Amino acid sequence: MTTLTLQSDNRCFDGQQRYYSHDSKMTNTEMTFSIYLPDKALAGDYCPAILYLSGLTCSPDNVTQKAHFQQLCSELGIIFIAPDTSPKGDDVPDDERMYVGQAASYYVDAKLEPWAKQYNMQSYIVDEFYDLIRNQFPVSSIGIMGHSMGGHGALMLGFTFPSKFVSVSAIAPVCTASESEWGKAAYKAYFGEDQSLWAQYDATTAIKKAGKKYPLILVDQGGADEHYAAGNLNPEQLREVCADVGQPLTLRYHAGFDHSYYFIQTVISEHILHHDKAALIHG
Repeated sequence: MTTLTLQSDNRCFDGQQRYYSHDSKMTNTEMTFSIYLPDKALAGDYCPAILYLSGLTCSPDNVTQKAHFQQLCSELGIIFIAPDTSPKGDDVPDDERMYVGQAASYYVDAKLEPWAKQYNMQSYIVDEFYDLIRNQFPVSSIGIMGHSMGGHGALMLGFTFPSKFVSVSAIAPVCTASESEWGKAAYKAYFGEDQSLWAQYDATTAIKKAGKKYPLILVDQGGADEHYAAGNLNPEQLREVCADVGQPLTLRYHAGFDHSYYFIQTVISEHILHHDKAALIHG
């Protein structure tokens, strides 16, 4: 069993907010994650979990310290888990561009050097980390959600590996990463020049290939989001693909909201309730 190192442990509502680190075989680095454990889980009772994938430039700190999810998770008895966005460290390849390299993994397995040895985030999340949280904590089921690049990751992984997750949601997701300005740069670095390979790692491609897998997916988009206005998110294409395959989707636009954690604070409670409902149905 993987050895976890407890880095911090703070009382928060009726539960504990913790950070752990562990050595990863998939990334060949030390990885960190945050986890909120309600008292029910601390007592050993099995609880549903939400796996939250963070956005570009982020770490587990962003959602843990800014999203304000802990009170509702405490009340509902939900475990909330935030892994890191990429391998990190002095010995990990990086790029001066913020949209390639550390904190910009796009949750894919890179194929080209110098990235391929350590940038195996798809395998890390759905195999190594998934098994770790199942084995180390009293998790009854797992829903997946994310923001921006992490929203792309949640949709892509949720539909590529639907047997692992009972629910999916996203906040301001990058729906067609291979067509976005920053995604093109990252995919060129990780996969090379073959743009047909890039498209395989789009959220919309994963949904088109998988078809209907969930009773409902929830997506929220801010109307004043600068990245939406620039054409880098493309929720309209997500809506079209879901309609084509018969995947029920609630896509909500919120006038005046941008891409920040102020927007995430505003809508995250409804995402937690979405995942809680799915967990209750799943049993």
